[in-house]
Amino acid sequence: MKQVKILMISKRKIKRNLLIFIISTIAIYLLCSLYFFNHFYYHTEINGINVSLKSHEDISGIIGRFLEDYELQLLERKGETEVIRGQDIEMQYNKSNTMLQVKHMQNPFLWIGSLFKSAPYYIEDLYDYDKSLLDSRINSLKCLSGEITEPRNVDFKYSDGSYEIVKEIYGNKINKTHFVKVINKYISEGRPSLDLNKMQCYEDPKYTTSSEKTLKTKNKLNRYVSARITYRFENETEQLDGATIHQWLNIDENLEVTISKEEAAKYIYDLSKKYNTVGVIREFQASTGKKVELQGGLYGWKINNDAETEALLSNIKQGDVIEKEPIYLQKAFSREGNEIGDTYVEINITKQHLWFYKDGKLISQGSVVTGNPNRGHATVLGAYMVNYKQKDATLTGPGYEAKITYWMPFFGNIGLHDATWRYRFGGEIYKRNGSHGCVNAPLYLAKTVFENIEEGTPVIVYEE
Repeated sequence: MKQVKILMISKRKIKRNLLIFIISTIAIYLLCSLYFFNHFYYHTEINGINVSLKSHEDISGIIGRFLEDYELQLLERKGETEVIRGQDIEMQYNKSNTMLQVKHMQNPFLWIGSLFKSAPYYIEDLYDYDKSLLDSRINSLKCLSGEITEPRNVDFKYSDGSYEIVKEIYGNKINKTHFVKVINKYISEGRPSLDLNKMQCYEDPKYTTSSEKTLKTKNKLNRYVSARITYRFENETEQLDGATIHQWLNIDENLEVTISKEEAAKYIYDLSKKYNTVGVIREFQASTGKKVELQGGLYGWKINNDAETEALLSNIKQGDVIEKEPIYLQKAFSREGNEIGDTYVEINITKQHLWFYKDGKLISQGSVVTGNPNRGHATVLGAYMVNYKQKDATLTGPGYEAKITYWMPFFGNIGLHDATWRYRFGGEIYKRNGSHGCVNAPLYLAKTVFENIEEGTPVIVYEE
């Protein structure tokens, strides 16, 4: 019974002590809260000034002393520093509304939280300063008025058949608009230092070695210069590779790669000058046994410059390694000798005679009537080719209309055809009663040629 009584007394004592502890703790907390009615929390900063546990009434003196020695240190590239002093810009404490804002910043009953975290505050217009003096000081800074190195994007250099990356240049050029804005912000907040690099006050290159676009551009450049196009001209070749292609490549400020179409077109043009044979002087072994010199005409090899330029650009973009013929507007029989081969129509203006050979064999021959030279209708001289052949055609011109059965044009509206209205051919008929430029042939001759000739067959016209 005695032990039960002692136990009950002990429990009452514990409860009493616990109650005393709780009431004491609350009392102490409330007393501390009373302190924070007129003082700042632990770890409190206002516009960069440490006012931890300071009285609200002391803030004017604290800020005044702060401004006496305030300066903003500018941390520039290459380890250089400059300062803007508060005194130089007549920096002063703006007291209006400050105390009212401060008193409403912190709830005195919630002070306990400040033991575990900092409490930075920013009051707008806490400081006044002469903006014109600040502008003048900013303009005198060495980082703006000194020697400026412009930023430069990453670049690419061609060497030994491929491209390597040339590191970007950051330089030291300031983005003045942003720089001035950041300085005003830092001064307003009372910050002691400004790292120009971290606050992106410099104009930096848009693309660097670590940019994803840089690798893509490098890969594209290397694909282009890996192209190797070998042009084949029967026994001769011309090779185009990266040693030339890299000179045609342009890289813009966004690392976009373009191939100069003008340079590609010039390359094809140079090939054309070298390998086109339309109109060249040719030596021809005539059926009469004489060797004649052919000048002019439309027969020969002719590269399609526009189409081949586009094809070349496509080959480069794909990095093709190929051997090819260029795209031709027209082709000759071969590139050997006079390029005529052993299938052709031979027309001797002097003898008014035509021979037609196929695979070296004489298929047909006979007298003809060519254009009247005395009326300005002489048949063109040189090497040509049959453009096409057509059966049953009507030829028209100034003052005439003629229906023909076999039509084989080789120069515009000039061609070989039958002329059933004529009863005689050869001799000197052409000088007084010649055609308007066409080669008139007897029906049998025109028929034989028509049935055995193909489009593109050479037509040789000459005078002895």
